Amino acid sequence: MPTDNKPFSEKMVDILNYGSLNLAMGIGYRMGLFDVMDAAGRPCTIDEICRDATLNPRYVKEWLGVMVCGGIVDLIRDDDGEPRFLLPKDHGDLLTRRAGNNNLGVYTQEIPLLTDCAMAHVHQGFLTGRGVSYENYPDFHGFMAELGDAKHRQVLVDVFLPSVDEGRLVEALRQGINVCDLGCAQGVATILMAEAFPKSRFTGLDISADALETARAEAGRKNLTNICFLERDAAQLRHPGDLSEAFDYITAFDAIHDQTRPMEALQGIHEMLKDDGTFSMIDIAAETDIDGNRNHPMGAFLYTVSLMHCMPVGLVDNGAGLGMMWGRQLAEEMLLKAGFSAVSVMEIPNDPFNLHFFCHK
Repeated sequence: MPTDNKPFSEKMVDILNYGSLNLAMGIGYRMGLFDVMDAAGRPCTIDEICRDATLNPRYVKEWLGVMVCGGIVDLIRDDDGEPRFLLPKDHGDLLTRRAGNNNLGVYTQEIPLLTDCAMAHVHQGFLTGRGVSYENYPDFHGFMAELGDAKHRQVLVDVFLPSVDEGRLVEALRQGINVCDLGCAQGVATILMAEAFPKSRFTGLDISADALETARAEAGRKNLTNICFLERDAAQLRHPGDLSEAFDYITAFDAIHDQTRPMEALQGIHEMLKDDGTFSMIDIAAETDIDGNRNHPMGAFLYTVSLMHCMPVGLVDNGAGLGMMWGRQLAEEMLLKAGFSAVSVMEIPNDPFNLHFFCHK
């Protein structure tokens, strides 16, 4: 978050206004209001918006008050004097589900959701140092699936995978290889890959039984026969077992920093790879030292998400508690310590949030 020269009193007013605006935008996104207004493409009355959104006019009127005062929605009065409300197209380009990988609206739900899930537990953590278990985030898994769908569906198959290893990975996927997606949650990315590359075989691993049940149901609905989901603790995979040297390629999408035993998880990935296998770790683009993130455009937001979720779940059972902002330097150091012979770090096309750590066994 870039620094500014405002008096602190003015900055506090901004904080209160923008915090409130984020909460209201998260509600509007969840209720589909941005999508309805974007689809209309013209100034609409409250009744028109409510008809298309099937929502209560009194609640929507109050919500529109927030949006107008926050500069998200324009208020226009025609000759009849009735107020009409317009979501400018350039705002819709960033706030709606059609925005795909440019969708920032989906993130407005994150802080309110984490506050609802974990605030009391995080308060206790400040006093005790204890972590917060995944069971306290029941709605967060659904949000992460929605977020993954918003991001992965547009770019994973068409942009990211073709960028890996100068296109050689996609050729191998087309011919047929064994792939593991570690920390697959509800299987959004795993299923997209299995659909795109029917000759390859995909295994999704996660510690959440509920998330895996959702993933299996979706794969079954799509009649995918080249995919399976297993409940496994990533920290235990470093020991020789049925998955040792089983995979040509492994992915971990923003999953390692949540692990209670991240080094053991990385060692497990190394154990699961074939001798010539490769690993793509996609994780937050940040520096390890707080000072290095001083001018990060979303540093305050990302540290808050980490404080409310990533760090506490990583502290469970005296875990490492890396947090989302563990940073590039520590990530590279840990990957090399885990046994990988080479680690290349690169930006991801159309994804300013993350870095791609591409590792060779």
